[in-house]
Amino acid sequence: MVLMALDHVRDYFSYDAFFFEPTDLTQSNIAFFFTRFVTHFCAPVFVFLAGTSAFLVGQRLNKKELSVWLLKRGIWLVIAELTIVKFAWFFKLDYTTTLIMVIWALGVSMIFLAAFIHLPKKLGIALCLLVVFGHNLFDGFHPTGFATNAVWSFLHEFNVIDFGSFTIFIGYPLIPWIFVMPLGYYFGALYTGEVDAQQRRKTLLQLGFGAIALFFALRIFNFYGDALPWEMQESLSMSIASFFNVSKYPPSLLYLLITLGPAFLFLAFAEKWQGAFHDKLVVIGRVPMFFYIVHLYVIHLAALIAAVLTGYPASAMVIDVWVNMQSNLQGYGFSLAVVYLVWIAVVIGLYPLCNWYNNFKNNNRDKWWLSYL
Repeated sequence: MVLMALDHVRDYFSYDAFFFEPTDLTQSNIAFFFTRFVTHFCAPVFVFLAGTSAFLVGQRLNKKELSVWLLKRGIWLVIAELTIVKFAWFFKLDYTTTLIMVIWALGVSMIFLAAFIHLPKKLGIALCLLVVFGHNLFDGFHPTGFATNAVWSFLHEFNVIDFGSFTIFIGYPLIPWIFVMPLGYYFGALYTGEVDAQQRRKTLLQLGFGAIALFFALRIFNFYGDALPWEMQESLSMSIASFFNVSKYPPSLLYLLITLGPAFLFLAFAEKWQGAFHDKLVVIGRVPMFFYIVHLYVIHLAALIAAVLTGYPASAMVIDVWVNMQSNLQGYGFSLAVVYLVWIAVVIGLYPLCNWYNNFKNNNRDKWWLSYL
């Protein structure tokens, strides 16, 4: 959650972000690139651990009840993406352009998981691994017909689909996201009483180091797993950037390996962490949807104020497509150092609100609607 806030602050406050993507190695620099790279961990860990959370919820429900639980929350997330979250990004509810992003992917993945959990476990795991490891075989498939292109874009291709009176910006095609969440669901078995902490840590280390080793084995030779091969650059630092410049839209096999692999290692080492900093991170983690929605509004509002104070009209922060695509904002923005300072301020500033809401939820468990936020 904390890293995700950095990504969104960069979108709304970075001067360079209005001229080029941090992954554009012809214009980017190593600091700007890795500011973007570290935030790559957010989406796959969200989706994967949402599946783990569903498994743990399922420990007190039967599968039919769990399916209903997943279905309701999935539908809610899709609705939230198209309303509350959309307004946070744009500061207007004009549906001539609609973005479907990570909350949409989470919602549809939950709806998919509601049915998927009824498959035999071994078959389910096999299907998930087949898709996660094999979907890059279709990277070169680009249908030309409007209908097939639209369907394929929703499934596996980052695209903008123009339907005439409205446009859909498909940031998160569903494959392989909808198969990453079930893997997280099966992963939840590690956190039952049947697995002791030592065995769980051993398994996490094996998964983590194994995923990272496979990433390097495939990436070094540009063998398979990403549509964007790495190349030697003019400097060592940018050559390293090229090596780690993997595809997120949709997430390639290599992208998932180099994000989930370190995440498994993090889980292995973080399980026994204690202290005030740890406790504060846990509080934020207990109210993820609340933090997500509020932080978008706070960042966008802060950016609007910053734009006005630096000579831009407030209307410049009423977004048409995506903030970095607003040509009238080119020239607005700040250095990367300021981006990091704003990020820290946002996270620290939101902690008391998250703590209040976490306590409010704990003290009002009878209010069913709180479980949706």
